[in-house]
Amino acid sequence: MLGPAQQDESIKWSGAVAPDHSLSIRGVRKSFAGTEVLKGVDLELAPGEIVAVLGANGCGKSTLLRCAIRLLEPDAGEIRLCGRDLASLRGKELREARREAAVVFQQIALVRRRSALQNVCCGALGELPLRRSYASNAFPHEVRERAALALQRVGMLDKAWQPASTLSGGQAQRVAIARAYCQRASVILADEPVSALDPRAAEDVMELLADLAHRDRLGVLVVLHQPELALRYADRVVGMLLGEVVFDAKPPEVSPQRVAELYQHLHGA
Repeated sequence: MLGPAQQDESIKWSGAVAPDHSLSIRGVRKSFAGTEVLKGVDLELAPGEIVAVLGANGCGKSTLLRCAIRLLEPDAGEIRLCGRDLASLRGKELREARREAAVVFQQIALVRRRSALQNVCCGALGELPLRRSYASNAFPHEVRERAALALQRVGMLDKAWQPASTLSGGQAQRVAIARAYCQRASVILADEPVSALDPRAAEDVMELLADLAHRDRLGVLVVLHQPELALRYADRVVGMLLGEVVFDAKPPEVSPQRVAELYQHLHGA
């Protein structure tokens, strides 16, 4: 699968000089049934940076991630992904721009009957003609090689031919991250990627995401419910409360009191 000369290679991204910010969100608002869920949110993510978003259920964290690539349409505000204004794009241009961002969800959506390698190959489906996208057993050689490199990058190459149904939760999430890596995206958006994992697996996944940011210069934005993981692995921590950003700071600047304030309203405080 990988020749000796390829063992130390990494996946090459095709972009030109990276913009100052992989993702720039300015004044984003979103309402559902008259209830404002995002109230003018600002957030920026730089290449090589991992940013964790903390907040109680319903504060707008996941909505923000979905608005960031127009899986949900924001009501107002500006979103730039790798320098491109997503609001101005439609159709093919929007699809191509979205390929700069890969999403890792809480629910690990792998095709259980397919191997880890085949699942990772799916990260390249956006590049293939429609007729090829239906033939998951016939991925081009270049895609299969790239998928193998992605599995190697996340420490799962030895599981390449193992059916996804036989992987542990932590292993499956690593394969999902490898699929995102195979996409050759510049940004990874991870929505509660460790919420279903045991503590050791959660640590491993967060360590991997931080390593992808720092070594591969990806911008990683991760929604978390575990403040201790955010403070340990993130370069910046963003606190959200009732649809607004109430702090955006480096971990040493985030006190336990500031974290507790994100959740106090749930307890009537």
